[in-house]
Amino acid sequence: MNDTPHILLVEDHREIRDLVQRVLQREGFRVSLAAEGRAMRKVLADQRIDLILLDLMLPGEDGLSLCRAVRADSPVPIIMLTAKGDEVDRVIGLEMGADDYLAKPFGSRELIARIRAVLRRAPFAVTAARRTLRYRFDRWVLDIERREVLGEDGIAVPLSSGEFDLLVVLVERSGRSLSREQLLDLARGRNAAPLDRSIDTQISRLRRKIERDASDPQLIKTIWGSGYMFTPTVEPLLHGD
Repeated sequence: MNDTPHILLVEDHREIRDLVQRVLQREGFRVSLAAEGRAMRKVLADQRIDLILLDLMLPGEDGLSLCRAVRADSPVPIIMLTAKGDEVDRVIGLEMGADDYLAKPFGSRELIARIRAVLRRAPFAVTAARRTLRYRFDRWVLDIERREVLGEDGIAVPLSSGEFDLLVVLVERSGRSLSREQLLDLARGRNAAPLDRSIDTQISRLRRKIERDASDPQLIKTIWGSGYMFTPTVEPLLHGD
């Protein structure tokens, strides 16, 4: 079995596609190419892909729609590539399920650094056959499809919609320090105020509900000057687990 990360590059401009392919291969990655959505879907159906580099502006179905479609079926990491650098496009990409965002033009060093960082943050995602809908951490099971958190006794913990969405963001990015702005982008989208302190309030409420001792939190750690980090080991559960 080949353990070399396999990257799918979805880019309609041939010159950019060829250049990025050479950069990736030089760094030791396996690379598959697609110029539009239909070709992308064929590669995903035929091969195991560890990360997708997905251009925003594609002919036919655009990158945002493709990102949303992929995320509905698979947890494979996605980095959006776009010539647009404004906040609206960045936030929409994150809302659709992208793991990171890289604006053109970008340097080869930054591209490789982003790819390696995303792969490190999602070690279990690249081996899953499709989107994981349930996760186990500490003494809890998070069920995304049913939107509930179950304790060891099988009883659901009451969470507001905002608390649940925030917990999903934290669980799916375990071990990664996230700023308040990132948490707002990922959990609530572009309608949230950039410095909305309600994130702190929701974190406090989550701690009271899932921590063994909310006064000494071990699951959701405060990273001073940065934001928050979800620290426990997260185990994806396949159907039947």
